[in-house]
Amino acid sequence: MVTFLIGLVILFGGGALYGKFCERVFGPDDRPTPAYTKQDGVDYIPMRGWKNGLINLLNIAGTGPIFGPIQGILFGPIAFLTIPIGNIIGGAMHDYFSGMICLRDGGAQMPASIRRYSNKGVYGIYQVFCSLLLLLVGAVFIYTPGDIAAKGIFGFSGEPTAVSTWVIYGVIFLYYLVATVFPIDAIIGKIYPVFGAILMFSAVGVFIGLFAKGYPLLNIWDDWQGVAFQAFKTVDGASVPFNYGEYFSAGHFFPVFFVTVACGILSGFHSTQTAIISRTMKTERQGRMTFYNMMVLEGFIAMVWAAAAMGVYNLGLQAANGGATGTVIIVCKDILGSVGGVVALLGIVVLPITSGDTALRGLRLAIAESLHIDQSSNAKRLSLSAIIFALVAVILVFAKFNAEGFNILWRYFAWANQTLSLFAFLVIAVWMFENGKSKYVWIPLIPGGFYAFITVTFIANAEIGFHVPWTGAYVIGICAALAYVAIILWYGKKRAAILLK
Repeated sequence: MVTFLIGLVILFGGGALYGKFCERVFGPDDRPTPAYTKQDGVDYIPMRGWKNGLINLLNIAGTGPIFGPIQGILFGPIAFLTIPIGNIIGGAMHDYFSGMICLRDGGAQMPASIRRYSNKGVYGIYQVFCSLLLLLVGAVFIYTPGDIAAKGIFGFSGEPTAVSTWVIYGVIFLYYLVATVFPIDAIIGKIYPVFGAILMFSAVGVFIGLFAKGYPLLNIWDDWQGVAFQAFKTVDGASVPFNYGEYFSAGHFFPVFFVTVACGILSGFHSTQTAIISRTMKTERQGRMTFYNMMVLEGFIAMVWAAAAMGVYNLGLQAANGGATGTVIIVCKDILGSVGGVVALLGIVVLPITSGDTALRGLRLAIAESLHIDQSSNAKRLSLSAIIFALVAVILVFAKFNAEGFNILWRYFAWANQTLSLFAFLVIAVWMFENGKSKYVWIPLIPGGFYAFITVTFIANAEIGFHVPWTGAYVIGICAALAYVAIILWYGKKRAAILLK
């Protein structure tokens, strides 16, 4: 438990210090924001600071900070340290600068920022990559909340042949369509405070329950192979010891952990969401609370669920390989009881739904902006949304009916999510060169280089990738990271030199 508490101190204390440093580097001022200069009553609308922060938190916090840590904690208590450190210098910084740059550039969506700070080739790759990721996000964030609602709240089977499964999916689909098409303050701005209250009850309730129920947690200095700390997993119907130390040794912590635990540490998807909120902020000075601190809160959610999962595993309440959905249901009901557990599960359902709706909204905005498609009326927004939703439906049906469909979907989603962040780090670095802040370019390049190594190594070795043996994959990953950093430094200096002429 002590390592978990140390991790929380690092998260909140380090977040306060590094967040303030990032704010000083960017330099927010009192210039008019796009919410006023481009106010259109649909996407550009001034909203209160607390509402912007809450919407951004719900936008970025999907099932990633829950399902990812539940699987990542199998690597042991080192997760209690890597999650907060990565969150502070990687994820929260990524969210702050990407959101603020979009805000400073007139509320531009990320594709426009990529085009502005790179070249046509990179922009073209990003457009395809980002569109595919947002489609995957839309499908994943219908699948996971739908199954949790079906199995954990309503007691249905969740099977692909059950009518109840598709009714629940259909309700989520309908909400997504409404939230994607109508003005941001008409649906999202009204209903998110309710969703936020449920979310906080869920996260805080589970956090308090960790102590009230006395969940046993490993410390980083404990014997990870000690019998007292062995969780259990099911193999061929029999319970056998699960060993964190052995899993860590054999599981390739680098890169697997950092792809598995995505949203609590870093998520490229977030840059597409902060861009949406950049159009509703009243002042640049709200940025640290809206962008940086909300990612720190997502890190807290990830920490809570990592701890809850370890406690459940160590108590033998849930097999270590019994599935993330089952672990979520057991944690909520064991800690908060039947009624409280159902309310907590509603909070879990809220997270992906409030990310899926704005993911598809962001995709609509990005496509419209790139192709210059008028979105001034509901009919025009609906026609573009219909194409997007049809593609999401195809992915969802495949994932549900194919035995390995969801596993394939999740692996591509997790890898693509981290890879997308490399584009945002590029934007942040080049922006610094262009704005006389080149001495701070290490801020994006340290996590950018690290995740270039992580994502390239993973896809080089993975079954969904190129099947390169681990030694070769690590060499390729290191070379890719060095090339990524070197190219950005060269390109950034080149752009800065051109501006000085």
